[in-house]
Amino acid sequence: MLKKARVIGFEGLSEEPYASIICYPHTTKAKLKGRLEELQKLGVEALEFIGGKEVTNIPVLGKGCVGIVVIAYRKGEKVALKIRRVDADRAHMQHEADMLRKANSVNVGPNFLDVSRNFLLMQFIDGVLFPHWLERHMGKARIATVLREILEQCWRLDNVGLDHGELSHAPKHIVMKKDEPFIVDFETASSNRKPSNVTSICQFLFVSGQVAEKVAEKIGRKDKNTIIAALKNYKRDRTRKNFETVLEACVF
Repeated sequence: MLKKARVIGFEGLSEEPYASIICYPHTTKAKLKGRLEELQKLGVEALEFIGGKEVTNIPVLGKGCVGIVVIAYRKGEKVALKIRRVDADRAHMQHEADMLRKANSVNVGPNFLDVSRNFLLMQFIDGVLFPHWLERHMGKARIATVLREILEQCWRLDNVGLDHGELSHAPKHIVMKKDEPFIVDFETASSNRKPSNVTSICQFLFVSGQVAEKVAEKIGRKDKNTIIAALKNYKRDRTRKNFETVLEACVF
């Protein structure tokens, strides 16, 4: 059961336990002062603490090796705020911001809003993770439409030369807002390596693992050898025609 949401105005963020989230996991007065100044420049008016993860016993939307995600309010609008961990393996959030903007250029991912050294502001997707959505829905045509849209988004990422990097195991990287899928979390994305978004997501959705098994139960089993052959052909030559062969093998 989720804990009750707490909305903390800007002035309250300098107090514990919220200061420890802003500077997780090592808080100092100097770091806190600098980060609060960054938030002020970004126009953040308040933070809302709710979600399925916890940091210092406070609920948050997400917690990873690089950052913590919470809800923020800016100009009265609810947005998502990613807070760089003090012990993260990177010095700033600029790379992830650049990757998200590139994804946005082909209509993929939550909309980029703003960035500073330690914070990334983006569109808040009020939804559920894809595996949870899949459990709740039964309509074969409805599920097939969503699967096709996920693959289309991955095709667009491949086409623009951006590799997400974590789609071969993506239970936390597709968020469903009603029936609209959003690929999220571009912290390990790269435009310097060969993109493999379509092949990776097909592995996750159709070839192996619990989610692939659930997809097969929902829309009917597809021939894995046909899927793998189509993916190998697509990997050799990333054309639209070869992508549509992948679509046909996986979804239709």
